[in-house]
Order: sequence, then structure tokens, then C-alpha cells
Amino acid sequence: MDSAYVCEWEKRSKSTHCPSIPLVCSWSCRNLVAFTTDLKTDEDDKDVNHMIHIIDTEHPWDVFSINSGHAEVISCLEWDQSGSRLLSADGDGHIKCWSMSNHLVNTWKNMLSSSVDGDPIVALSWLHNGVKLALHVEMSGSTNFGEKFSRVKFSPSLTLFGGKPMEGWLAVTVSGLVTVSLLKPGGALLTASESLCRLRGRVALADIAFTGGGNIVVAATDGSSSSPIQFYKVVVSVVSEKCRIDTELLPSLFLRCTTDPMRRDKYPTVTHLKFLTRENSEQVLLCASNQSGSIVECWSLRKEGLPVNNIFQHRSPVVGEKQPTILKWRILTTTSDLERVSAVALPKLPISISNTDLKVASDTKFCPGLGLALAFHDGSIQILHRLSLHTMGVFHGSSSTQRPGDEATIKRQRTTGPGLHFKALQFSWTSLALAGVDNHGKLHMLRVSPSMGQMLDMNTTLRHLLFLLEYCMVTGYDWWDVLLHVQPNMVHNLVEKLHEEYMRQNQALQQVLATRIVAVKASLCKLSTATAARACDFHAKLLLIAISSTLKSLLRPHVLNTPDKSPGDRLTEICAKNSDTDIDKVMINLKTEEFVLDGPPLQSLQQLIQWVGDFVLYLLANLPNQGSMVRPGFGFMRDGASLGMLREMLVMIRIWGLLKPGCLPTFTATSDNQDSMQLLFRLLTKLWLCSRDDSPPQEPDESLIDECCLLPSQLLVPSMDWLPVNDGVIVKLQGKHPLRLQFGKVSSLTGAGSTAPLEVFARSPSTQKMDNLRCVHMGVCPTEKSKACTRSFFVNLVMLMKLIMDQHQRCGTLKNDVLTSQVPSHSKHSNPARSGHQANQ
Repeated sequence: MDSAYVCEWEKRSKSTHCPSIPLVCSWSCRNLVAFTTDLKTDEDDKDVNHMIHIIDTEHPWDVFSINSGHAEVISCLEWDQSGSRLLSADGDGHIKCWSMSNHLVNTWKNMLSSSVDGDPIVALSWLHNGVKLALHVEMSGSTNFGEKFSRVKFSPSLTLFGGKPMEGWLAVTVSGLVTVSLLKPGGALLTASESLCRLRGRVALADIAFTGGGNIVVAATDGSSSSPIQFYKVVVSVVSEKCRIDTELLPSLFLRCTTDPMRRDKYPTVTHLKFLTRENSEQVLLCASNQSGSIVECWSLRKEGLPVNNIFQHRSPVVGEKQPTILKWRILTTTSDLERVSAVALPKLPISISNTDLKVASDTKFCPGLGLALAFHDGSIQILHRLSLHTMGVFHGSSSTQRPGDEATIKRQRTTGPGLHFKALQFSWTSLALAGVDNHGKLHMLRVSPSMGQMLDMNTTLRHLLFLLEYCMVTGYDWWDVLLHVQPNMVHNLVEKLHEEYMRQNQALQQVLATRIVAVKASLCKLSTATAARACDFHAKLLLIAISSTLKSLLRPHVLNTPDKSPGDRLTEICAKNSDTDIDKVMINLKTEEFVLDGPPLQSLQQLIQWVGDFVLYLLANLPNQGSMVRPGFGFMRDGASLGMLREMLVMIRIWGLLKPGCLPTFTATSDNQDSMQLLFRLLTKLWLCSRDDSPPQEPDESLIDECCLLPSQLLVPSMDWLPVNDGVIVKLQGKHPLRLQFGKVSSLTGAGSTAPLEVFARSPSTQKMDNLRCVHMGVCPTEKSKACTRSFFVNLVMLMKLIMDQHQRCGTLKNDVLTSQVPSHSKHSNPARSGHQANQ
């Protein structure tokens, strides 16, 4: 376990910092990290702003700070299952729901709120949506994704008509009140509150878990280690448009340290109470502390036989009668005396903890999801096994992140005040990274090795990383934290093995994962200079898939009683069967009335049509030069599916050109009577026949290569803007030394790392900026706002996007999600005056 980077704030006066205020942190499945800080205003020392900061782990310096408006300290932060909404709760009983605006990471709005006035919130959670996967380490060698990642039968906390899960959140207050807020389909909020038990008492700490039957379990304590840890079952229902909450008391437990005569009064306070996972209410972690140390205990709820009085021992049992049982908490294990614990992080990876899976994980040294992290007041972090609590890894804290020669700084910290330590800690969703916020508000990103530092051979390491990449593909989670552990020499093997595993899946699953695997390959290939050209190909393929889906979605059947196949499917089928090199002969077999569109939407797609034409021309003109994999476009030369997709679009464009010649791509030809579309289609068909899926691959013949050599003398070959500049942090983290970054300053990354960008990634300041989604040039210094994807770095204009979407909706020819269906999940605004119209640069 080592430090990847540290991101700190610019220096500010001590009077504005509040190091004593508790901090909270939360990590979403999209690899967005939200954390809090509290700052005093310069005008009034008593006036404190409670800030929420949201960062993307790839661009930690590009922080979006929200003045939350909470009157008291923020006690809880919780992301929803999709990673697009955030809950914040404070010490005054107010809960706010923050949502993205237009899928932009740096635009958040408070959409909904609820409150229990004057009652501080101590625990908060979204209601469970019923989706739960189990990751089986035992089946990591299987070729079937369904065996590796199985769907677990799990009921939602609350369902609507038809079994659809109802959204909402649940909170526990300091006075022992449980409050539920439900999001009705119309957008209204339905709230209700109920006491956990008849005699309400103080709740200092609480946590929430869910059961497979749809119930909710709340664990609560008053903070004293001599008091019992109480557990309650909470059932939420809707009756007559009103929310109803029923509670039931469950078996409780006493800490083991309070029953030990040697430690009875040693640890008087319970400082941390956590269920090991939100989907498992039968295992709980407890931490009791004093001023200088802590002890951690792990408990499990088990079903045991109920002892029977001796009078009934000799009674003959009734046929079919079972021995009465009772639920009872039993301690699994406990630690020895530790340093004082300041924060706890629990794993999110849903690894199966069956005996077989645990044995395989131990034999293969696969550790993600098996460890929990404890941060101590001396600045160190320990990762303990979630069941046995033995130490798996240690991070020694601030001393490892200091610059050489900073020994004086370390000594000054020890003598003048409390040392650096973590006040909030969170695991990533694959448990391969830790995010920590220290008492100075700095954000630390730590790598957590899949083997916890144990030596592994290259094949085992690749198998572990491949297993987690497949998990991210199946779940749709972001895989940035997996890329932290990928070295340049691993990239080629990972890409090839990932493709092999993908091709072994059934056709339905391949169709679902088609774009996800291309995005994973693109992000992997950017980590090595040897595969950077392939990254260009994969990004071009993503754009090609998006354009093809958009153009085919415009096709409508001319009669209602059509067969099951859509016009787009029939186009694909006819083009696959007809191998004629004459585009007009292929076009004859199509029903042209299905391609009739109104003028405005067709003309607005001219930029996309132009990109298709330019891309085909570029590929064919560079066919004679494709002797190695270091040139962009090499991957398309043997990709029959992509070439077939290009061929289909040329046919579609040819038909639209008969209806509206203005939408056709423009080519600069040396001859006036040159039919450019006919020429490109003929050469493209010959190349496609060499690599089509239903025949063995062949090398292009000499006549095709000769014709492609003559192509630059017939048509002006455009220069392709293959890939935006990769300005993220992931390519800089392959060294052993941690990066030191500063919030709000991109320049802090300049010069970090040793990898030099390829020529294809290079951009001069005077280069034309490109709207990568619609292939529109925006000029050298664009004046309109744009947004850029935080993973692929593709840029597009915000206002132009809205105009096109509004136009298509008015014409009734395009759904709202067609153009955005292939766009990565979240983006960031760019300020053109400050960053040259590309986000985070």
C-alpha cells in the first residue's frame, strides 16, 4: 500500500481553518469522491461555511465546491447506487439531496430536502434497490461471466406496483428517531418518522444494513461501552398514500472488552459502529477507545439451538419436530490494544465469503474485498482481514509523503501540535484504492495492491486485474482504480485476454457489453506509448458506434404492420449478404421510403456524415502504410464488423443524398466527373471482403493496395483529429513517487511522470479545437461553453447540443437519449477564457 497522490489547498490563514470539526467522505461507483471541510469567514470567526467538495479521481485538482447551506456540521454523505445523486445530512436534522445537472460533474443542485428539526442525524442511507451481485473468486477461471458474478436474490426495501423498487432514503437521529423519505413517481417527497423503540434514548452512533427479505436493520449505541449495542428491524410500507414505519427489537450484544476484568474500564467510549457490508446485517464491527488507544471487535449473528430444561429432555420427540433455535450474537475475533482509531473504511467489493472462495482467495493471494482499513491518530493506516482482523497491510502515514529534506517539518509538527492523521477514509468500489481526508483538509489517494504487497508472478497479477475489469464491465462501474495497478508492460496482454473472454460470452451479453469493452480497451491502451495508436482506434470505434446508432435510429418503417426487424436491422442484413462493389446495386434492394426524412434534421447531421466520409477516405488512403500497429487506423483494417458498419452508412448516406444533396460529404477531387462515394464504396467493399466474419481473414491483394496508393492523387485526404490530449493523472502515476497536487491548479501536474506523449497526442496552442461528438470545428479560441468527458476527454459544445436535441424532439425523429447513449457517464464544464475550451487543462 503506497501513496499515489496528495492534493492540498492553497495556503490560507489559520484563523479560517477548523481542524477540530469532524469530516466525512464518500466514494461513488463512478469514481467521484465527495468530502467536507469547514471554513470560517474572514468577517466573523463564529460564522462557518460547511462546504461539500466533489472531485473526479482522474482530475483531483479540478474540484467543485458547494456551499451546502447546512447550518450545522455535516455528519453524513451518501452516494446513491448510480453515483449521480448525493445525500448530505447535518447536526440540525436537515437532509439535502444533490443531483447532477445535464450529467455534469461540476454542476450540482439541491433538488430535494427533508428535515427533523433540531435532531442531529447520526446515520444515513439510500433505500436498497434490490440489485446485488456476488463475486466468486472460486470461479475466476471460468469463461462464463454469469458464473463469476452471480445475481443474488435480494428484495428491495420498498416496491411500487409491478415490483419496481421505490427510491428514497432513511436516517437515524440522535434522539432514537428513524425517518424515511420516499421519492414518488411524480417527483413529490413522502416522509414519515417513528421511534426505534417505545423508550427513546440517546443514540450517539448508528449504522444501517439491509436484509434479503427487504427489511432494514439499524444498529445503535449511546456511546458508552458498558451499554448494550441495540439492533432494530425496520419495515417501511406505503398504505393509503402514507408512509408507514414498523420497528421491532432484535437481539443485542455487550462488548467483550467490558466483560474482561482487565479491560472493563479501559475503553469507556464506543467510537465506531459499522456493519461489515450494507447487504449483510449479520456481521458488525465495533471500536471502543480511550484518549490514547482503541480495541476493535468483530461480531456475527448466529442461529443456535435453544437449551431445554431437563424435565423435557427424555420426552419422546414428535415426528417432524425441530429443536427450537434462537438468534444470538457471537464474537468472531478481537484485536489487541491498538493506537487510537480516527477513521474506519469498509470494503465495497461484494466478494463471496464462503469457505471455498476464502480458500481460493488465500491460495491465489486475491485480497480485494477481504480487508477493512483503520486509520490511527499517529497518521498510519492498517488493513485488517474483515473476519480474522489480522494485519494485511500497513501505511506509515505522512512520513512517506514528505519531500526529501522535510525532516524539519516533521519534527515541527510533532512539537507544535497534533500530527497529520486521517479523519475520513473510504475504499473504492473494487477495493484497490483508498481515499483519505486528513485533519488539514488534504485529499490523499492510496493504492491498495490486489495481493496486499505479496509477490506474485505476472500471470497471476494479470488474472486478478482482468477479473476486476470484467466485474466493472458487467456492473457498469468505473474502472479508474483498477488502472492504478496497470503497468505499461501489462497493457497488451490485458487487452488481448479481455477480448478473448468477451468473445466467449453469448451474443446477447456481447451486445450489452459492446461499447463498455471498447471503452475499457481505450483507457488501457493510453497507459503505454506502445499501444497509444490502438487507443486512437478504440476511441474512433466508440464514435463510429455512436454515429451508426444515431443514423439508424432515424429510420422509420413506412407502414405500421411491419415485421419484427427494424429498418436498421434490414439494412445490416442486406449489406452483409450483398457483396457487390457497386453502391447503387446494393441500394436497389432497400425500401427507399424508409429512408425519407425531413430536411432540417437531415441537414443538421451533415457534420457526422462528413466525418464518416473523411474517416473512410483516411483509412483507405493509409492502407499501403499499415505495416505496423503504431499507426492509428491499423485496428480497423482487420475489423470486419467496423468496416461493415462503415459500408452500411455509406449506403444510407447515398440514399439521403438523393433526397437532399446538401447533406452529402464534401470531397476535394482532382476530376470534375469523379464519383467519390462510388469509388470509396468499391474500395471499402474489397477491404471488407478480406476481413468479414463469415470467412477466413485474408491479406489485401495487390490491386487493392495499388488503387489505394492512387487515392491521394484523386481525392484530398483529410487529417484526422484522432484523440484529445490526455491531461489526466492516471498516466503520471506509474512511478513510485507520489504526486503533490493543489486544488484549482492544473499546472501542478506539469512535468510529473516520465512518459513522453506520442506525436498523435501532441497539440499546439494554435490548433483548431474540435467538438468530438458532432465533429464540428470550434476554432482556435472558442467563445461558447463546452463540456469534456472526464475519462475519454471528448469535448462538445453545450448550447449547440441543446439546440440540436430540441430540434430533433420537435421533429419527432430522435429520442432524447440517442445522441447521448454512447457518451460516457459524466462530464465537466470548461471555461474557455481560462482553460482553452478543454476541461481540466
